[in-house]
Amino acid sequence: MKHLPYFCRGKVVRGFGRGSKQLGIPTANFPEQVVDNLPNDLSPGIYYGWASVGNGSVHKMVLSIGWNPYYRNLKKSVETHIIHTFKEDFYGEILSIVITGYIRPEKNFSSIDALISAIQDDIEEAKKQLDLPEHLKLKEHNFFHLPESKIMNGH
Repeated sequence: MKHLPYFCRGKVVRGFGRGSKQLGIPTANFPEQVVDNLPNDLSPGIYYGWASVGNGSVHKMVLSIGWNPYYRNLKKSVETHIIHTFKEDFYGEILSIVITGYIRPEKNFSSIDALISAIQDDIEEAKKQLDLPEHLKLKEHNFFHLPESKIMNGH
């Protein structure tokens, strides 16, 4: 993964409405222009890293890049699950993420329960990996403390 760590920032938009409602795992979604600007060789799959909403605290996160085979998406998406409980939705806020590692490729599931179980496993793997020094150091990166106009997509 030559593009990691990958720094990305964008406004949170409404997604498919499945994360919280169907899966019990809320996600923050980037607009199409952010998704379209990802490096071509940042493979679809499940990743982990750090995320911050607005100028808030930096939290562990796991995210999906791709077409979500279980749902047969027609458009590529980036869906970030921040491993933190927020009191309210934050549509329209700026989400800053640093993708630091890769967990697995996208895959289809035989049931929604199998999908939820895999996501829970991904969350546990992300938590474990993000405690390692090489990932933990990126939690304090200046990217999370710069004005939004400084960096949009890229390194």
